Amino acid sequence: MRLNSRFSLLVIFLLVIGTSLIVYRYSVAGIPFTPGQTHTVWSVEAKVSFTADDAPVNLSLALPAAQPSLTRIAERTASPGFGLRFDEDNSKRRAEWSIRQASGLQTLYYVADFQVANNSAYAAPLFSVTPPPRFLGPLKNSAKALLERIHQTSANDLSLAYALIAEFQTPQQDVQFLLQGAPASQRIVELLSQADIPARTVKVLLLEDGARRQSLQTWVQLIADEQVHLLDPKGEHKATQPLLIWEQGDKSVIDLIGGHGAKIGFSMLKQRMPISGASANSAVLNGTVLNGPPSAHGNDGLLNLSIHSLPLNDQSVFKGILLVPVGVLLVVIMRTLVGLSTSGTFMPVLIALAFMQTSLLTGVVGFLLIVGVGLLIRSYFSRHNLLLVARISLVIISVVLILALFSVISYRMGLSEGLKLTLFPMIILSWTIERMSILWEEEGHKAVLTQGGGSLLVAILSYLVMSNEWVRHLTFNFLGLQFIFMALVLMCGSYTGYRLLELRRFGVFRSSET
Repeated sequence: MRLNSRFSLLVIFLLVIGTSLIVYRYSVAGIPFTPGQTHTVWSVEAKVSFTADDAPVNLSLALPAAQPSLTRIAERTASPGFGLRFDEDNSKRRAEWSIRQASGLQTLYYVADFQVANNSAYAAPLFSVTPPPRFLGPLKNSAKALLERIHQTSANDLSLAYALIAEFQTPQQDVQFLLQGAPASQRIVELLSQADIPARTVKVLLLEDGARRQSLQTWVQLIADEQVHLLDPKGEHKATQPLLIWEQGDKSVIDLIGGHGAKIGFSMLKQRMPISGASANSAVLNGTVLNGPPSAHGNDGLLNLSIHSLPLNDQSVFKGILLVPVGVLLVVIMRTLVGLSTSGTFMPVLIALAFMQTSLLTGVVGFLLIVGVGLLIRSYFSRHNLLLVARISLVIISVVLILALFSVISYRMGLSEGLKLTLFPMIILSWTIERMSILWEEEGHKAVLTQGGGSLLVAILSYLVMSNEWVRHLTFNFLGLQFIFMALVLMCGSYTGYRLLELRRFGVFRSSET
């Protein structure tokens, strides 16, 4: 068989495999092609690790209670060798694992899927709390002076709470005295109770798509004007941000007997699930394998390749990794078919990933500033005839200093977006500066502007495609697309014709004919 025939069969084989997997996921698993036919579902994974003391172990973990904005539709655990039961007392749920004998490092998983409620107007139910003890001694005077000061500048209970939190952001002498014996969240609750405002501390988990190794934060929950409000005692976040109330009250999140060093970390993923599948997932599963979000049509088959079968921590990683072939395909098309020059083969894809973590405007401005200043510094180093290893090392150190300097300046100017410049790939930027500097010395500034502009253009196009919700939905839910991308790259790689930008050379013949 000739080489061209084998190549054509390989391309056809990849296209057939990819298409078959996509059709299987659509028809059998019920995954839609468009994200508009789905419900928003947050999958949250709690990973508990501890060291067992070669003795009987009993571990109790607080579980999130029912809440207005999120409805639990499924939960499952991974606890090999452990017995498990769920204890529910006065709407407070806990998972309790136990084993007769265990030693060494142990890891337990709890995963729950929460569907975002459609009725955002549904209010949280009121709660009752036991008022904490009144302040005594010197604390009483400080608390009284603080409440009297903010009472004059507040109109109601809610504005008083906001004013109280603001006082703890820039603490004066009386606030500093109050903070010596307890954290800010506890003192805020005590002060609100002294002002006859029902309040309590709650443990919340801020929901951010793809976040890993997150921890619980202590917030303040209070009742004002017959409504329940959630406030961040640090003043950094607003309750409008998606969050999950994990524990309400003063009980511990983890109780461990027979071990030590218990730690808990959270991973989360925002998914679009079919409407029928989201409503069907209500079973409580317990097994030795973490199976991910259950399918609407039962367990995944062999052909139903899905990243959902991985733990959430790994799903979060792959949600970004699976977008890389989209950018790679775009780079191949722009270089092979269009004829656009870039600095480095796939540098634009990595820059586009950095844009997705920052924002397009911040990313473009940061890229231009870093590369521009880096070229000036690199031109100074070129005067000393340094070896390549030393020169590129100095460029890397310079990039780190530039990132630190720009971050500090932007923070001082109140531009928090500038802090995200640290997400740029430093090594790639360093090599880009090195290559552009050499190109400037050999071919002049015009070639640098051509390659730099081409790289930035491809990076922007890759960002626009990779950040598209439809593209993110397809790449994450249909693994067969990767085979189709591979087939398309193979076809582009065998193209030997003229590139689009090269056709302008034939314009002279058109002008001569006229």
